[in-house]
Amino acid sequence: MKKTEILVVCCHPEISATIIRLIDKGEEMTGTAVSSPEEAIISFTSRAYDLVLIGAGLAPETEKQLEAELKKQSPEVPVVYHFGGGSGLLYTEIKRALNKR
Repeated sequence: MKKTEILVVCCHPEISATIIRLIDKGEEMTGTAVSSPEEAIISFTSRAYDLVLIGAGLAPETEKQLEAELKKQSPEVPVVYHFGGGSGLLYTEIKRALNKR
């Protein structure tokens, strides 16, 4: 079974590491973390992701610009904003976004 590939964009290393740990914990998903919009675009261009998760640390305008650029490249890939709330909320946000495709 193919794992769901998730790109995590988060400027805070500790938060990013926690999100990746939670994503990688199960057998269904795998995550890749980057810490800047520039890294996100490079990674997104070079790999097929099923979902992009934007975490804490980016300015709201930067988040919108990043989402617009990612949607321009692959409109079908959902972009989810996650700013905390525990693993239950994280999994719910991911599943909800993937089911909307």
